[in-house]
Amino acid sequence: MDKTSLFSRLEDEVKKVIGKYAPDSRALEVTAEILREEVEHYDWVGFYIAEPEDEELVLGPFAGEETEHVRIDYGDGICGQSADSGETFTVQDVEEEENYLSCSPEVKSEIVVPVFQAGEFRGEIDIDSHELSPFGPEDERFLESLARELAPFF
Repeated sequence: MDKTSLFSRLEDEVKKVIGKYAPDSRALEVTAEILREEVEHYDWVGFYIAEPEDEELVLGPFAGEETEHVRIDYGDGICGQSADSGETFTVQDVEEEENYLSCSPEVKSEIVVPVFQAGEFRGEIDIDSHELSPFGPEDERFLESLARELAPFF
């Protein structure tokens, strides 16, 4: 199945999860599990919740290996850079990134998508992959769409 078809199917599946669990934050947990299981190059899927008063991200639901990065300051690593800029960051080779916080030596690439609600930064979707250069424009569009759908759960 090509990425566009896969992502379309998964977006429908996540919308069903949202309907089932709203307003429970379990929607994020189930979504992380679905994405990790269904997308071959999504080896770690997590959500970081913004704590703007502390300029910090706090790890929320995730699927994958445990991480020591349960709190990340704005500006630190890819997640922190995305929090500062409000932009999606796609890093195809983490070894080329100076400000990278390593979660695992197996991680080769990362994509981070900010989540906004009513114009306010609420958190992020963070995806790690064990492959080099797996993320394309389809991943960005899909995850940015999911960020809009999932914003009420942050």
